[in-house]
Amino acid sequence: MGNVRLQAVSKHFGMAEVIKDLDLEIANGEFCVFVGPSGCGKSTLLRMIAGLEDITTGRLEIAGRDMTGVGPAGRGTAMVFQSYALYPHMTVAQNINFGLRMTGHPADEIARRTARAAGMLQLDTLLNRKPSQLSGGQRQRVAIGRAIVRDPAVFLFDEPLSNLDASLRVQMRAEISGLHREIGTTMIYVTHDQVEAMTMADKIVVLNRGRVEQAGSPLALYHCPANRFVAGFIGSPGMNFLPGHARSADGRTKVELACGGTLERAQAIAMAEGPMTVGIRPEHARVGRAEGGTFSGVLTHVEFLGSETVLYLNLADGSTFCLKADGLVRATLGETVEFHVPTKAWHLFNPEGIALLNGDLMQ
Repeated sequence: MGNVRLQAVSKHFGMAEVIKDLDLEIANGEFCVFVGPSGCGKSTLLRMIAGLEDITTGRLEIAGRDMTGVGPAGRGTAMVFQSYALYPHMTVAQNINFGLRMTGHPADEIARRTARAAGMLQLDTLLNRKPSQLSGGQRQRVAIGRAIVRDPAVFLFDEPLSNLDASLRVQMRAEISGLHREIGTTMIYVTHDQVEAMTMADKIVVLNRGRVEQAGSPLALYHCPANRFVAGFIGSPGMNFLPGHARSADGRTKVELACGGTLERAQAIAMAEGPMTVGIRPEHARVGRAEGGTFSGVLTHVEFLGSETVLYLNLADGSTFCLKADGLVRATLGETVEFHVPTKAWHLFNPEGIALLNGDLMQ
């Protein structure tokens, strides 16, 4: 069992509190990804689980056992760092099984575990090479192999792909996800790249200033963000936020936008009438007119990406708006572009940033 539970956990560095009374549970066999902006505490939290940072207050359980005061070696975790940290004078095999040799495992056990890890990571033919003879992706596999041979209850990954180029990151994402499916061990993965989080995770934990803003499946966070911070952080490009005045009555919610036009949905919510913020994802707006509300803006920037075209507009009230269009769309800077928003595609946030209404495209 590799379930992890954090109860009222906090971390102080002097007077600075970087993790704040945090509660979180990660199920056995789950692939959980911590994401958030720089300085949000995601790497610190991972290091606390590993035992590399002390827990100031609170309790940590791994596999049902209290690990709060247990040292790193006794926690049943294995960590893969951002830096490969391989010994340059050792072969691939020696790097992989170094920890087992230091703890006195029998030679036949070391050989068996090394061969198993190498087979999983397609390193069989590279076991006699030195790190200098490997590519970046192969070095990262060796670092992962060093963790696999320990047969841990929980794998911990601290931004392991950040040193790789873009195409290799895509390949390694697939390989780590495949490894998780094969061995079924709990994995906790830290990244600043939300694309990695969306494509790899069973559960995403969005952190901000040492607190959990929301935890859930990738699609739950994408379609039903709990607040404006999560809505803006998940998705690329980020969600558009437009000011407006909202009211809800007679089973309907209506928002008059400051940029002109109205959005309306047959769904009532408990709210006071007043200023609100509408959230619209770039990929959910549609170029062209439609019944029920059409908006327009002046094109200020365009990105032709082949499969899609990203348009940046300046709206009547000075707000900016980004929308994704088909890759065949052609547009000229300075022209007026009309677009519409499907009824089920927009979100509504109160002045405190709490989601009052989410889009229901999944219904």
